[in-house]
Amino acid sequence: MQSNIKKRRTLVDASRLIIESMARAGADAFIGYPITPANLLYQYGSQRMPLMLAAPDEITTLQWMSGLAAAGKVPITATSFPGYALMIESVNMAFMMELPMVIILVQRLGPATGTATCGAQGDLSLLRGNISGGHPMPVFSTSSFADCWTLSAKAVKTAIELRTPVVLLTSKEEVMTTKSFDLATLPEIERVERKYYDMKCDGKYKSYKATDLVPDFLPVTQDMHQVRINASTHDKEGILQHSNDEAMANTQRLEDKIRHKLYDYIEYEYHEVKEAEKLVVSFGITAAAAKDAVKELEQLGEKVSLLIPKTLVPAPEVYLEIMESYKTVVVAEENINNQFSELLYGVRKPENHKFVGSLGKMITPQQIIEEVQA
Repeated sequence: MQSNIKKRRTLVDASRLIIESMARAGADAFIGYPITPANLLYQYGSQRMPLMLAAPDEITTLQWMSGLAAAGKVPITATSFPGYALMIESVNMAFMMELPMVIILVQRLGPATGTATCGAQGDLSLLRGNISGGHPMPVFSTSSFADCWTLSAKAVKTAIELRTPVVLLTSKEEVMTTKSFDLATLPEIERVERKYYDMKCDGKYKSYKATDLVPDFLPVTQDMHQVRINASTHDKEGILQHSNDEAMANTQRLEDKIRHKLYDYIEYEYHEVKEAEKLVVSFGITAAAAKDAVKELEQLGEKVSLLIPKTLVPAPEVYLEIMESYKTVVVAEENINNQFSELLYGVRKPENHKFVGSLGKMITPQQIIEEVQA
């Protein structure tokens, strides 16, 4: 797939689409420790990226990624919950240091090691709160092969432009399923241009002095300016500080840059049906079943709209605005605790919300249809 995409249909899996898209967008290093069901991403990453390092474990993976990001690379990795659990401390480190990277998180059934070969959608609640202090880290969710192409590039772009780790949330069924797909339907991917500090500027470079909430980047490998990278609370120069106003303002900025720039990277599908009073909401792998369910309901003469969220964290208010305009909302996701509604509403979801969940197996269109018609 490194050559120009030709107008033809071929057999392909989402793992290959994700890796190819990220490479074209500017990712240039794959660091990984193999884990089911992310193994194909590991394989393709080792083949496609200019640099590949096989780490001895997941903690080392994130540490190496952070070092490469500080040196000017855009590293990516792929894992599942057990691996991500080991990465969380280092993810927080990269978040505080403002180092761009993408973590492809392939969901599988938990808790703990769970079932490695069984898909699920159970990691959303984890991703909502995995940064200490409750700060949001961008999370995108793929719901189709087309998403695996476009959102993968979006994840790289967001990581670079906001100088932050980003999670691309997918599932076992997407990344391990091979199907006939028309590559000609995929748009061209533009390489992301990185914003660097102008080294010709007079004065002292401050590693965390922000321009429009995001600091200009300089790799630690250049020799014209000192670069401080600090994972502890720090001021604009990257000097350790615990309680002064500048340091606190810098930590506040980490929150602000994600939330204030949210609308630059909101992605969702909304198929509005006029006069519809019911709405089906689904993300990730279950969105395919939701699409089929809404199509079948339409053939039965029922008016039902469809919302497929793709930017999950931080949750955009537009989802609430859409959902609150319907008398009945049916949320479908492959878990048993309705994590998406909890993300939006907390523990008390609206009374007009219904939930279609599942444990250890995919949700079918018929299950969604039955809940809509109940």
